[in-house]
Parts: sequence; structure tokens; C-alpha cells
Amino acid sequence: MEIIEVNQVTDELIESIAKLLPQLTKKPIPSRETITDIVACPTTILLSASENGSIIGMLTLVLYRTPSALRSRIEDVVVDEQSRGKGIGQALVRYAINIARDKKAFNVDLTSEPNRKSAHKLYENIGFKKHETNVYRYILG
Repeated sequence: MEIIEVNQVTDELIESIAKLLPQLTKKPIPSRETITDIVACPTTILLSASENGSIIGMLTLVLYRTPSALRSRIEDVVVDEQSRGKGIGQALVRYAINIARDKKAFNVDLTSEPNRKSAHKLYENIGFKKHETNVYRYILG
């Protein structure tokens, strides 16, 4: 298995995102233009995991500055259903943590749906601690 920081938008990448993202969310598949914007954004890092030449997992690491610290978030962690249980998700998350550490981020946050018990176990095994807080979201449209 190989993990890379995506720096080029290819047809394979677009097709892989179209296959993987519905396994995570019901939100619409992003356009090629949106994926191109993500890859070009200096504070957003799209990671992909490949096996035998096929993308089987991905996540997005977002770095952002606040007055108190450089912080980071992991978003949209997904591994293809056929490839789960092989350590791919763990490898992606650890890779993202190392990037955040190298960039001197203070922390790495992530959220996970309450029903994703196996994901919670994965994150806890890596060293994430459940942070007792309320998350508030304001939908803009």
C-alpha cells in the first residue's frame, strides 16, 4: 500500500472519489473543479491510499491558523468497503498526523458519527481522546 499527498487531479482520482465518498456521506460528489481547488489549496492536503494501482482510501487534512496556534483537522476519512480491516485507515490517519506534526500544528481534531464504532476504536487506538465539548454547526445554505 502506498500513501501520497495528491498534487495532480486525474481521471482516476475523480473516479475514485466518486466511488469512495458515497461510502461515507450522502452529500453530492464534488465536481472536478472543486477537487482541483482542494488540491491547489495550500492549507488543505488530500491524501490517497493506493494498492495495486487503485485508490482504495483517502482523507483530507486541513491546517488553519488562529491567534493561539496552528491547528489541524482531519476530514472525510474513507476506505473502500472491500479494503477495510487491513490497517489502511490507520495508516492514512498516522500519515496525516505526521504532516501536522512536521508543520508544527498544536493539535489534530476530527469528528466521527456516533454510529461509526469501528472508526472510534481506530482513532482511540491511534491515541485520539474523546474531547468533551459540544459541536455547533450553522448551515449556510
